[in-house]
Amino acid sequence: MVNPSPSVPRLVVAAPASGSGKTTVATGLMAALAGRGLAVSPHKVGPDYIDPGYHALATGRAGRNLDAYLCGPERIAPLFAHGARGCDIAVVEGVMGLYDGVSGQGELASTAHVAKLLRAPVVLVVDASSQSRSVAALVHGFVSWDPGVRVGGVILNKVASDRHETLLRDALEAVGVPVLGVLRRAAQVETPSRHLGLVPVAERGAAALDAVAAMAAQVAAGCDLEGLVALARSAGALPDAPWDPRRALDAAAPVAGPAASGDAGPTGPGRGDRPVRVAVAGGRAFTFTYAEHTELLTAAGAEVVPFDPLRDERLPDGVDGLVIGGGFPEVHAAELSANEQLRKAVAALALGGAPVAAECGGLLYLCRELDGLPMCGVLDASARMTGRLTLGYRDAVALTDSALAAAGTRLRGHEFHRTVVEPGAGPAPAWGMRTPERRVEGFVRDGVHASYLHTHWAAEPGVARRFVERCGAAGAGA
Repeated sequence: MVNPSPSVPRLVVAAPASGSGKTTVATGLMAALAGRGLAVSPHKVGPDYIDPGYHALATGRAGRNLDAYLCGPERIAPLFAHGARGCDIAVVEGVMGLYDGVSGQGELASTAHVAKLLRAPVVLVVDASSQSRSVAALVHGFVSWDPGVRVGGVILNKVASDRHETLLRDALEAVGVPVLGVLRRAAQVETPSRHLGLVPVAERGAAALDAVAAMAAQVAAGCDLEGLVALARSAGALPDAPWDPRRALDAAAPVAGPAASGDAGPTGPGRGDRPVRVAVAGGRAFTFTYAEHTELLTAAGAEVVPFDPLRDERLPDGVDGLVIGGGFPEVHAAELSANEQLRKAVAALALGGAPVAAECGGLLYLCRELDGLPMCGVLDASARMTGRLTLGYRDAVALTDSALAAAGTRLRGHEFHRTVVEPGAGPAPAWGMRTPERRVEGFVRDGVHASYLHTHWAAEPGVARRFVERCGAAGAGA
């Protein structure tokens, strides 16, 4: 039996609504604490991939997501404890408003839900730019709405002047929640946005470093860091042992029948002389991934090797399979298209039967064209940008046996894109979507599984095991 690990001090940074300044405060707090020599564990509520990139820059550790819809409430505390191993303190950035959860399902996957699962106190970031005494009614409402959520302090953001600060503090005295920070407007901490939110760290270079440093300076100057650390230390004990990828694989229900062929050798499934090699796309165009995916692939026996479709003209040597996650290929379409040598290598590997798992941006890359520019041509489909945002959680069932899952496997995922692929599904669709409307989506062809659906493999670790087994069985070393 595995004993629970000691609980890490932690707090959740929440807000009444999106746009209040959660990312600035959370990232700045992470960086400020790290600057004081603390090992800080960064986390993000929800499925978002972009904020964790800023968190990683602030702390030097992988930013990790805590999504109770994708992974199940029972995995939130173990996944948190796994990410926080060896840390002095953890900061969890919330999503949307504190009590906003999955549509029609109450508190599920809300910041409040995750705070309760983590037994963590909440710091409420309030945009005070257009109010004074009314801030007390707002904070009182959020404090009293759910007795299971402990709001331990308030950080006032976008405060205009000393007089404005005095009015706000006087109003909040009656609420009984301490003011742990007051932040003024600061243009240098603003981060640029585009069609899917903030521009990822990987695309900003030194500008991202400067922005994080500015956030840290603002939080350090305007917030009571000692008070915030003390609040984090008041978090309740976590009874659950940390999540572990190897134990998760051992306990996972199979999502596959036997591997297609081949033996499981001592150094990896089906390769005998060496582990299977799984190439994972990265670089500026493909930044959307969860840290647990690589950990699960490794635990399943794979050697994970990165490649950058914008810069590398060939795939890594001896590749048996590819994982191409999401990101912004639509922003970098011209550069991706110009790298014809790599596009041909990806197509040759995929059309030769090697397992390929492509999500969202990866789907676009495998299409025949993207906004009129040639892509890999693995799929007989065309992709283009639109003005319409597709966003939301999805319940899905696998419709076709693939390198990821057997037909009938049910998974939860999310979509987040402003592109469209025509046709939206191939002759052998990847998924049948059950929410919010019933439809088929995605492509399965030989070893390729390509879809808009983002999934979190910690919810179904057998996906990683099946993929690695299929890589070994295919024997598709390049």
